[in-house]
This record gives sequence, structure tokens and C-alpha cells, in this order.
Amino acid sequence: MAEERPDRIPPAEVAEAAEKGLKLRSQYRRGGTMVGVARARDLKNRKSVSDQTIRRMVSYFSRHKVDKRADNFGDDENPSTGYIAWLLWGGDAGQKWAEEHKKAIETAKQEAKMRRFRQSHPNSPSP
Repeated sequence: MAEERPDRIPPAEVAEAAEKGLKLRSQYRRGGTMVGVARARDLKNRKSVSDQTIRRMVSYFSRHKVDKRADNFGDDENPSTGYIAWLLWGGDAGQKWAEEHKKAIETAKQEAKMRRFRQSHPNSPSP
């Protein structure tokens, strides 16, 4: 019954995408906000990420998936600003990792809630 939660340390591919985003931003002087730059630095350095930050990452990717339709998204020679910003948040690997982590957080919270309910209602039937 241990809570299954993925590691809070961003995987290497997330760190690599963030580092690439920082390099492209420096080279082309566009893309991302100061929040995105701060997120990229944390991801690049593989700092532990809080549940709140995971939720923010999921929210960012949800709002900005439309950026993937832009011309030059994915073009390292002339990248769109949206592509650079996307990379700052960990790129596709960051999106996948954040979404998986958020699901695990929600599952762990639901399981903990059920355990508390069962402890306070010992005679109720188990699901």
C-alpha cells in the first residue's frame, strides 16, 4: 500500500530539452518568459520539483500545445519563439513526465483519502 510516486527529479531527457531551450534563447534572444527561464534552469540542473510546479508544468503545456502548429516549431536553425519556450519547460519529455507525475500525485491523494475513510469507518465494505 505504499504510495507510488515518480521521482521528483526531472529525467535526463527533460534536463537536456531545458538546456537546449536555454541555449536557443541565448542564441536567438527570444522565446520564453523569466518564469520559463527559471523553470529551465531548475530542470537543467535536475532539481527536485514540487507538486505545485508539476501542476504548473501541466498547465503550461496544456495552454501552449497550440504553439506546436507554428512555422519553425522544431527548427533548431530558425526556431519559433514557442518552440524555444516549449523547450524551456522540458519539451515533449517534460510534458510527458509532468502529466505522468500529476496522475500519480492524484492517485496517491485518492488512495490516502480512502485509507483515512476506512480507518474512520472500519465496518464499511471495501471496494
